[in-house]
This record gives sequence, C-alpha cells and structure tokens, in this order.
Amino acid sequence: MPETLKVGLVQMRCGDDPARNLEQAVAGIREAVRQGARIVCLPELFRTPYFCKHEDPRYFQLAEPVPGPTTEELARLAAELNVSILASLFEKRADGLYHNTLTVLDPEQGYLGKYRKMHIPHDPLFEEKYYFTPGDLGFRVFDTAGVRIGTLICWDQWFPEAARLTALQGAQILFYPTAIGWLPEEEASEGAAQHEAWELVQRAHAITNGCYVVAVNRTGFEPAPPGAAYRGIRFWGQSFVAAPDGTVLARAPVDEEAVLVVELDLSFIDRFRTTWPFFRDRRIDAYAELTRRFLDARD
Repeated sequence: MPETLKVGLVQMRCGDDPARNLEQAVAGIREAVRQGARIVCLPELFRTPYFCKHEDPRYFQLAEPVPGPTTEELARLAAELNVSILASLFEKRADGLYHNTLTVLDPEQGYLGKYRKMHIPHDPLFEEKYYFTPGDLGFRVFDTAGVRIGTLICWDQWFPEAARLTALQGAQILFYPTAIGWLPEEEASEGAAQHEAWELVQRAHAITNGCYVVAVNRTGFEPAPPGAAYRGIRFWGQSFVAAPDGTVLARAPVDEEAVLVVELDLSFIDRFRTTWPFFRDRRIDAYAELTRRFLDARD
C-alpha cells in the first residue's frame, strides 16, 4: 500500500449536450492527472443536467447499459493516463428497469464493477424514485490504485449505516459523487444550515469510521420546468475532502468549476483508529434491532 495517495475531484457544470459534458469531464480528469492524481471522481450523473427535477418519460432515453459506451471510453482513458476513474451514470438494466450507478475504471484491469445507489430520494426537484430502482448489489468496495475504496452516491451521504457497512469491508476512502444544492426560494432562510448539515454528516462518517471522505458535487444553476413550484436548483459546489479526524483538507468554491487534487496520508488511518478505537468498542451484540424500520412501543 502506498504511504500517500493523491485523489482528484472534478466539480463541473453539466449542460444539455451529453457529449460536451463527457469532453469536459475528460479534460478535468486530464488536469487532475497532470497534478498527480491516482484516483479521480466525477459528480453524480455528470453526462446530463440533473433531470430528476420533474417526472418526464423522455429522460429514460438518456440511460445506457453499464458496462457500455461511456465506461468503454473512460476505461481507455484510465489506461492511457494510468489513473482510476469513478463515473456516475444513468444505467439501463433492462426495459423499464433503471439505476443510478457508480462505475469504477482501473488503468490495468479496465471495468472493475459498479455500485447501484441504495437510498433513493423523493423531494421537490429531487424526484428520483420515478427514475431509479434501489440498488441490489449491496454496499461495495473496490481495490484500485493500491488502496481499497468505498463507492456511495449522494443521498447515501445522510445514512451512517451505509458508511459503516462500507468501511467494515476495509474501505480506506469513501467516495460520494453528488448533485445537491439550494432551492433559491429557501436559500436565504435555510441555505447555510442545509449546507452545514451536508458537510457535517460526512465529516462525522470520516471520524466514526476512521477513513477519508471525498464528496464531489456539481455547480451552477439548473432551471426547473415551467409550472414547477420552485425555480430550479442552484448546486452549491463546495466539493471537499475530509480526513479521518474530520478535518476538511480542501474545499472547492460555490459557483465555479474546479479541479481539486488532494494528497492523503494513508498511514493516518491506522494511527487515528488506534487512538480512537471505534471499531474495537462497537457492541455488535446489541445492534440487532437496527434492521427494524422503527422500534414501536411493545405490549
């Protein structure tokens, strides 16, 4: 295992042309590699605008098989640049069956596999349950670039169970490609608290699991369709990397595209877990009821 590893975060605006978005993502990957990145992560559903702002069956035409055309192109790029790439895609599994999927491309082995988003939100302008079937592959880890990474997606960020079950498989870095932002009508009153909660919960995952967390968001304003109750989403950018002690090592700006490359001290994981031995002190004999939906009152 290397002592240190540089990871790249490509924060980007996503326009209407999937081919142009892919070109932009490739340019970001190349820039991250130029700065020394060994693993590069793209934002959630980077090939298109965030189409889940409303329910429209036409958007199912944006989906593709995984593995498929985009993974093939990115696998060639991974081999060319000697870099591991994490790419979030709209997967068509079968007619009428779709997933929000994160793929892992390795420079030597090519397509390593995929993770299908487990937690699917349904909120104003985040109407994902219309499009995506919940994942059925479980929480996954992959060995690439000499480390073990955990692959999670956006809404998964809010669930400590997802981070824990991924870390328990040996993940040293949790990656969260993301598409999250403010509804302009709420930003003044609730925006600061919403963003703080988003970052804080992921920093907590880093601490309680003694690992690095990498969250990669998109940026820019994307309008809602005519007649919607809200004008659109202003994605808040601010992609970041948190260390095992919760320290934010780097953070991208709000309204700008950015390529961040951050060096991770992998030896810090063992040092931190030794000092704060949360895995050692877990009471696994007492957690069985976590598998219940809610602990209703009993007679």
